[in-house]
Amino acid sequence: MTHAILIHETGGPEVLKWETFDPGKPGPGQVRLRHTAVGVNFLDTYQRTGLYPLPLPAVLGAEAAGVVEEVGPGVEGWKPGDRAAYATAGPGSYSEERVLDAGKLVPIPASITDETAAASLLKGMTAEYLIRRTYRVMPGETVVVHSAAGGVGLLACQWLKALGATVIGTVGSEAKAELARKNGCDHVLLYDREKVSARVREITGGKGVPVVYDSVGKNTFLDSLDCLAPRGMMVSFGNSSGKPDPLDPLVLSTKGSLFLTRPTLFHYCATPADLRASAGELFRVIASGQVRVHIGQSWPLALAAEAHRALEERRTMGSCVLKP
Repeated sequence: MTHAILIHETGGPEVLKWETFDPGKPGPGQVRLRHTAVGVNFLDTYQRTGLYPLPLPAVLGAEAAGVVEEVGPGVEGWKPGDRAAYATAGPGSYSEERVLDAGKLVPIPASITDETAAASLLKGMTAEYLIRRTYRVMPGETVVVHSAAGGVGLLACQWLKALGATVIGTVGSEAKAELARKNGCDHVLLYDREKVSARVREITGGKGVPVVYDSVGKNTFLDSLDCLAPRGMMVSFGNSSGKPDPLDPLVLSTKGSLFLTRPTLFHYCATPADLRASAGELFRVIASGQVRVHIGQSWPLALAAEAHRALEERRTMGSCVLKP
């Protein structure tokens, strides 16, 4: 009997229910994938609480790795037994098996484990588009990365260091600071103990930085703007502390003709070609050793609620994985 984590109402982690589940048969252009590892992301908590509404009942989860069990009519390039991963197929990964469009799958190279793929694909492709396409960081530039010890942060900081950037990371504890230092950060700031923008100005000789990558949201948003040099870019890609307050666009003018963007992975990997290119670049830097994937925690899939509690209470470091 196949099982999945379903929600029938929005709310806290207690709404996550382990239930029997029928994934169905693959139709034209679809495959049925048996999951071997499932990634956990803050996106999942936004959907669980209703911040990002879903039709209910729903199976949460955006990314996973597994093995193709069955292919539908018209599917080319995939066969039973192939290893595959995905991160842009929409919710449904908190399940032992699921049916999805074959165009949303990417092949897992032999050098990458299923756990690494599930722990890194969504977060790693997010890091790829943020630092290579939203704002293309160049050697010698200094950048700020909030939540530097989180899933995206650890990958992005290592990647930025490999690109030749100077990385200022922010974290919430001494333990996370140590992890961030080991994963590419030249400077680590504890954002609940010091004024981040003041320290950034100090580190940069008063100039500020060309880009801030902010996934924290409400608690850091305005101070992130104060970290930027004139014509700098504020990249707001998450809101773990809550949604930022409404912003008067004139603030961007008075603080130096700043740019503000709120990008999503789904727009940067909207086509199969873009998806495979992004995943391929991620797997390349992992295989080369430039980026190491840190899986800090794992739980059985049935205990997904425990993973959500740990994530929301800021008790996690690196990536989280659920095992079906």
